[in-house]
Amino acid sequence: MRKSRRAAPFFGLNEHMPVLLALLLGFQHALSMLAGIITPPIILAGQGGVNLLPEDAQYLVSTSLIVCGLLSCIQITRFHIYKTPYYIGTGLISVVGTSFTVIPVATGAFAQMYATGYCPTAADGTKLPCPKGYGALIGTGTVCALLEIFLSFMRPNMLKRLFPPLVTGPTVSLIGISLIGSGFANWAGGSGSCLVHEGSAPTAASICPSVGAPHALPWGSAEFIGLGFSVFVTIIICERFGSPIMKSCSVVLGLLVGCVIAGATGYFSHSGIDRAPAASFIWVKTFPLSVYGPIVLPLLAVYIVLMMEAIGDITATCDVSRLEVEGKLFDSRIQGGVLADGINGLLSGLLTITPLSTFAQNNGVIALTRCANRKAGYACCFFLLLMGIFSKFAAALVAIPSPVLGGMTTFLFSAVAISGIRIISTVPFTRRNRFILTAAMSLGFGATLVPNWFAYVFTYEGDNQAKRGFFNAIELVCETGFALTAFVAIFLNLVLQEEVEDEVVEGKQTANLVDDEADREEWRRIDRGSGAGGD
Repeated sequence: MRKSRRAAPFFGLNEHMPVLLALLLGFQHALSMLAGIITPPIILAGQGGVNLLPEDAQYLVSTSLIVCGLLSCIQITRFHIYKTPYYIGTGLISVVGTSFTVIPVATGAFAQMYATGYCPTAADGTKLPCPKGYGALIGTGTVCALLEIFLSFMRPNMLKRLFPPLVTGPTVSLIGISLIGSGFANWAGGSGSCLVHEGSAPTAASICPSVGAPHALPWGSAEFIGLGFSVFVTIIICERFGSPIMKSCSVVLGLLVGCVIAGATGYFSHSGIDRAPAASFIWVKTFPLSVYGPIVLPLLAVYIVLMMEAIGDITATCDVSRLEVEGKLFDSRIQGGVLADGINGLLSGLLTITPLSTFAQNNGVIALTRCANRKAGYACCFFLLLMGIFSKFAAALVAIPSPVLGGMTTFLFSAVAISGIRIISTVPFTRRNRFILTAAMSLGFGATLVPNWFAYVFTYEGDNQAKRGFFNAIELVCETGFALTAFVAIFLNLVLQEEVEDEVVEGKQTANLVDDEADREEWRRIDRGSGAGGD
């Protein structure tokens, strides 16, 4: 007689669980978040961003881990606002990390800052470090976070009516699609000045990451492509043959394999790791905060997307945590989660980090480990803090070669695009909805594929800085594909009325039914004719 297997116990939200087990599961959550947290600061501090010094990039990676650990505690704890029906936080394992959504806005803004002289450029055209530009990004993001805080006090059903999947789906897809380009550029060697080949012979400008760097090669070399593939293939192998835990950490394992191969073949530079201090914390380095007008509208679109992502992720977290996904308590968790998301966006800027978003990948860890207990969430925050404080760890992450990072980020950014497609799949494909999707995504795809299409519309060269800033803002919005898609989709969704679709009415024949009967009669005549001919 076969012995039946007992299912593993499920640890609910407030149930007692051993501390050691909580630490183990929390470490699993931290590993699943690691790749997503470190990617934005590495990209924004690198050659495709503001070209910060290596020690500044190390600081941003360390601080990103620390801030995500601290601000995740706000979501997990859930505070009641005194004498009001409102809350801050969800009270679930709703962890937060640096958002990918801000990357296309930031890279477009930084390119504009260098073009207009806001950021310094050397005489030969080399882009110099621009901490002022990074400070403008996080300062503007801090102000724009007030929009999400304001929206959090609206009823969830009203928010879903204003920003339905018809709006958020194509917007999220365009974000992922626009990011894939930077991932692929890194996969081939880098996204900065080394991206350009001049003629058939490699020049100093086309050597990645730079002349004199360990194992420097021309952009697009077979060695770079193979190194990125080692990461990509490892992720696929983990998904095909790995255990459930390996599958949830497949991206980190792919990154680890790529780093091992890169280290063995001489791609790593140890100088930055050797120079890095033993420990780091928030505000060890600071950036001059300011508001950069041209990115206000794109960042407002970013926070709308972050809000809708938070609503979807919190709903999924309630589901895998075996909690209700409707009713007053659920609505209260949505309200508290969105409010905490807005507050975290505001605080992250003051803590020198770009806007945060509620991470979805941890829902898979909850389902896998059968643990929705907040102790595991707090343990996750503890490990994130630990990783961030020991800055040698951050220095090692910053030293990862671009092809290894590109192989990982291409996969992650594609996952963002697929998430948007999944959201679109929940939309009924009526004529009205197809029209809205077509109109919104045609502009979004166009601006993503030809990002400089609007660069020559305004030719003003005068001294009026306010006028020039206004034109720059319009240009940046029109060259940011997902922002165009979001604004067009919101507008059309509000002005185009729902249409009553044609339905088959019982007792009446439609054109299709009449055609079916005529077809059957025709086949009967053919059969009779062939039977007569056979006799």
